[in-house]
Amino acid sequence: MLSIISDNMALINYICHVEEKLKNKQKLIDFWITGADDDYETMEVMLNSKRYHWSLFAGHLMLEKLLKALYVKINEEYPPFTHNLLKLAEDCNIELSENLKFKLVTITAFNINARYDDYKRSFYNKCTPDFTSQWTENINEIKAWIEKQLK
Repeated sequence: MLSIISDNMALINYICHVEEKLKNKQKLIDFWITGADDDYETMEVMLNSKRYHWSLFAGHLMLEKLLKALYVKINEEYPPFTHNLLKLAEDCNIELSENLKFKLVTITAFNINARYDDYKRSFYNKCTPDFTSQWTENINEIKAWIEKQLK
């Protein structure tokens, strides 16, 4: 009889542990998604104010946070401290096309180019309305793809 009670208590403790882990997991996912939503708004504001290099920088941050939410969903642990979008996507163990890999590597460079002074001027000059429009479209497509994975 004691063995059955002990086994049942162990099972109840395990179920409670899993439920708590999943609850915290969802909080962490929501944390990253909320941050991504804020960065998306910033991307739009910067785009509308023609601060194109900052718009692409915010787009990178938004995708980084969405990928970190996806990482938590899939791996059930805190995401790595990295800005590398390709690494985050690969660490989610999901299939990535070569085209998507190229886009993730390119968008990761927006983080470096907009942040550091020695790259900032050349990146600023590269961020024409056409270039920014093309890459904002790519960012939005990747955003939709990640959000689909998060459902």
